[in-house]
Amino acid sequence: MIARLVAGRTVAALATALIPTGLTLAVIRVTGSALDLGVVLAAEMLPMLLLLPVGGVMADRFAPRRVILVADLVRCAAQVALGALLLLGHPGVPVMAGLAALTGAAVAFGVPAVSPLVAGVVPAERRLRVNAHIGVASGLAQITGPALAGGLTLWLGPGWSFLLTGVLFAGSAVTLGGLVTAPRPVTRRDRFLGELREGWREARRHRWFLVSVAGHGVWHLGAGVLLTLGPVIAVRSLGGEAVWVVVAQAGTAATLLGVFVAPRLPIRRPLAVAAVGAAVYACPLVAFALPAPTPIVIAAYVVAMAGVGMLTPLWETVVQQRVEPHALGRVDSFDVLISYAARPLGLAAAAPLAAWAGAAAPLLVSAALVAAVNLAVLALPEVRRRTTEETTPVPV
Repeated sequence: MIARLVAGRTVAALATALIPTGLTLAVIRVTGSALDLGVVLAAEMLPMLLLLPVGGVMADRFAPRRVILVADLVRCAAQVALGALLLLGHPGVPVMAGLAALTGAAVAFGVPAVSPLVAGVVPAERRLRVNAHIGVASGLAQITGPALAGGLTLWLGPGWSFLLTGVLFAGSAVTLGGLVTAPRPVTRRDRFLGELREGWREARRHRWFLVSVAGHGVWHLGAGVLLTLGPVIAVRSLGGEAVWVVVAQAGTAATLLGVFVAPRLPIRRPLAVAAVGAAVYACPLVAFALPAPTPIVIAAYVVAMAGVGMLTPLWETVVQQRVEPHALGRVDSFDVLISYAARPLGLAAAAPLAAWAGAAAPLLVSAALVAAVNLAVLALPEVRRRTTEETTPVPV
């Protein structure tokens, strides 16, 4: 059953990774307009951000397996419809934006339900390993998805990329059929706003959660700044486009390594390790701001992404262990919302700030914020407290 869960989340991760590249190439082929591309991408992002709290409520109100099933089927339908329209002709921008918005709305409902699903299917002592497996699968999907979508688009056309994405989401939905979850606690259902407030009260009950999520948001903000200015600095000062490609690929490999080793280390303070893992992202921000020699820049990014890789399964496991099961979807939705919203803010603000104050200033300010906010988490006693339940190392 656990293997079925991991397989389903792997297929869903690959399908999700196909969408951005496929959507970008499709809009460029149909209209060739940067404005149209921005409209379509925004149409996907905005419903996702607006509906994430709603998705969190639904994940706690209904069985998370059913919520993810519906979300996968909706995404399947939207991708198949877009693929068919592209194969039959040239769909208009409003149609593409509408299907993109439907996809974004489905993401908002599906993502908060994943953590409750894992908590309901996987015994507590095995969750760290399962979260790590899902993290590795997601990382590999982020590498494979864009290349696969680009190859299909160049070889057969963008329509086939979307049809494959739809098939993958259908496969993900099929895997949910055999999952048996633990009985959910019986709770009194309130109106939507009441349930949303209850979820926020549960989040506020855990200081470590709110402070850590603030740190995660600042990290995503810094990542947006680096992903905007890093390629420009690499091209202008570090030797060209190939340097940025090496940096990006080395970072991806380091992320996978961090996810892989996290459950295999005798970590007794997972929240502290996660906080440090986020804080070290300041290293590449400083390295690019200087800019440091290319080997140091690459090494700084590798260290940072390895820390981020370790952060992911440790954080998800602790949240699943410590947050009340009946509110897990809502609490997780707040975390995802802050993360999803902060990175686009960094992407949007980096270029104007660099034009006004130079590229080094936003990078250094981001580095200071990332380090300060995430290291401040260590001041909380509940973060420094030793734990044994969540992070027992597993055999290699």
